[in-house]
Amino acid sequence: MNTQSIVINNAKVFAEDKTIHHGSVWIENGKIKAISEQRMEHAGDHVQVIDGTNLNLIPGFIDAHIHGANGADVMDATEKALDDMAILLPQEGTTSFLATTITQSPENIEKALENAASYRNKPGYAEMIGIHLEGPFVNKVKAGAQPVQYITKPDLAQFNKWQQLSGNQIRTITMAPEFDEDGTFIKALNEAGINISAGHTDAGFAEIKKAVEQGVHQLTHLCNAMNGIHHRDIGAVGAAFQLEDLHAELIADGIHVAPDMLALIYRNVGSDRLILITDAMRAKGLPAGDYELGGQPVTVTEDRAVLEDGTLAGSIVKMRDGAVNMLEIDGVTLADIVKMASSNPAKQVGVYDRKGSIAIGKDADLLLVDDQLNITYTICRGEIAFKGE
Repeated sequence: MNTQSIVINNAKVFAEDKTIHHGSVWIENGKIKAISEQRMEHAGDHVQVIDGTNLNLIPGFIDAHIHGANGADVMDATEKALDDMAILLPQEGTTSFLATTITQSPENIEKALENAASYRNKPGYAEMIGIHLEGPFVNKVKAGAQPVQYITKPDLAQFNKWQQLSGNQIRTITMAPEFDEDGTFIKALNEAGINISAGHTDAGFAEIKKAVEQGVHQLTHLCNAMNGIHHRDIGAVGAAFQLEDLHAELIADGIHVAPDMLALIYRNVGSDRLILITDAMRAKGLPAGDYELGGQPVTVTEDRAVLEDGTLAGSIVKMRDGAVNMLEIDGVTLADIVKMASSNPAKQVGVYDRKGSIAIGKDADLLLVDDQLNITYTICRGEIAFKGE
């Protein structure tokens, strides 16, 4: 239980139902207790008052696809690894995340799932809100950085075992829908409330459209490890443009997807259906050098991580920097960033009842930022987790 209350006064508050230009928010016991259009006066040693003049108060970012950071990886399967990730993420505005696995041996996947099941979130750290199971039910043709030797066909019994081991924490799965020909796997997971994301897939538009009808509602890292737009088959990328039931993850580092393509995607998909992610690996926040991902050697330079053959191996981008890149696109506003980095992922993974917007009773996961998204404060569940310059 948090003992200190926080009051943020005179900020531009991007609340769930409206924007308040000179608003105040009262935080108590880790929750948003009150939102006001008036300045709140609070006396007492237990209340910290923050002046939000000329700043914006927005919901904390939710990274729904992250493998690692700060030298740690979800597949390390240790409490320390998740702690090392969770302590760093508030610096980039991320207040909660899905611990994301990679295609590996069943034994290694199970260790990571069991570790996540037993993990306890800590005050002032980003909160692990579940698991994103990326692979192993993907397509070798579009493996990307997924180790090919462990890729396998969709197996419902295997998934159910893993979900049990995870403590029912798997919220998203990335899979190649073309290998679930009768839709049995997709339909079962959809009925169980799993967010099914088509990724590392060789499916064409017709196959993606069929998969959406069966229960796929998302595309994993749009444009990467999938078929692009061709004039005879608009592929998975075209499916994101055409099918309004599809959300799409986007790595907005300017490397995985070129800046001009980011703009084209934004204009065709829009902020209501895009989800900003990092897909970051363990080198995020660390110097350039030699690292590993899924047991494979990775070379990290100043701006990217690659396998020995030059294949991109996740990213080292920060959520805040991806959001800034999107903000540079004509027509993108801070309200659009809130949708893409906070409310959309919260809705997609089933935590919008407590995350993803500024509303009374929700977790106090908040960012106080200027118009360029420079972070003054990151607040995780009512605790100041990061203080900027």
